[in-house]
Amino acid sequence: MKFKFSLTYFLITIFIFLVEVLIATKLADIFFVRAYLGDVIVVMLLFTFIKSFVKMNDEKLILGILVFSCIVEFAQYFTVAEKLGFRPGSLIYIVIGNSFSWIDILCYAAGCLLLFIWVKLNNARAQQTIAD
Repeated sequence: MKFKFSLTYFLITIFIFLVEVLIATKLADIFFVRAYLGDVIVVMLLFTFIKSFVKMNDEKLILGILVFSCIVEFAQYFTVAEKLGFRPGSLIYIVIGNSFSWIDILCYAAGCLLLFIWVKLNNARAQQTIAD
């Protein structure tokens, strides 16, 4: 792991963040998008955010993000936000969340799987370019 700023990943992070805000504010009425797609995309947001500042093994990062996402989801099961005294509607309460769902974990796993496939395809393309 090495600290190194990547403008490309940072710009992708901003774009994905704006997509997430759009989903939360303007597309909230479309159940599938709000309930599932947002959770798939949020792991991609975490990936690009971390890659904006740190150069590290992509596969380990994806696994770490999946584990982190599951920990946050299980924290919702145990109502950690409420037990820590955060008020409903506060930013940290919204970030931690308040309702556990196995479907959310499945969505995080799907997002991580998509990231893994994307990383493998990019690595294969980079290897092909080097070989040519």
